[in-house]
Amino acid sequence: MATWNSRGLRGSTLEEMVNRTNEWYLEKGLALIQKIPTPITPVKMDKEHRQITLAYFDQRSTVDYIGAVQGIPVCFDAKECVAQTFPLQNIHEHQVRFMEAFEKQEGIAFVLIYYSAKDMLYYLRFRELYGFWKRAEEGGRKSFRMEELDPRFFMEFSRGYYIPYLDALNLDLKIRDQLDKE
Repeated sequence: MATWNSRGLRGSTLEEMVNRTNEWYLEKGLALIQKIPTPITPVKMDKEHRQITLAYFDQRSTVDYIGAVQGIPVCFDAKECVAQTFPLQNIHEHQVRFMEAFEKQEGIAFVLIYYSAKDMLYYLRFRELYGFWKRAEEGGRKSFRMEELDPRFFMEFSRGYYIPYLDALNLDLKIRDQLDKE
């Protein structure tokens, strides 16, 4: 069991924190977000412990989470990063293409990044990710630094371990509305 302290759930994974947050959002009637399991084919089993010890992925996964927030379709991936530089190789091309297609269908796509060494969370809008992705495709940096990110989208843990990504999503929507009016 993870121990709680004021700086989040140390020893807990980002996925566990996102799952707890999603359960809390569901209980409050704010969102319905589901974890998308990655399809695998077991190759080797430990029958005594009923565990898969070797498996391969059946197909490329899309994103980690998909659902709806107050009628708005959302999809996102969750990534952990130790350094202050995030390598774009941590996000696969098929994921970027899926998020791009999702946004074309008027959904909202984003990536939650947990910078574990700094105990900081970031809501990476798809538009921002796509800019970094295009830069890399054109021969530029194949990563991005924390100082390149929009400071408005850094988040702090709420109530110790909840990730307030709905607040960041709300800001994302306001910015999109402003851009649509221009």
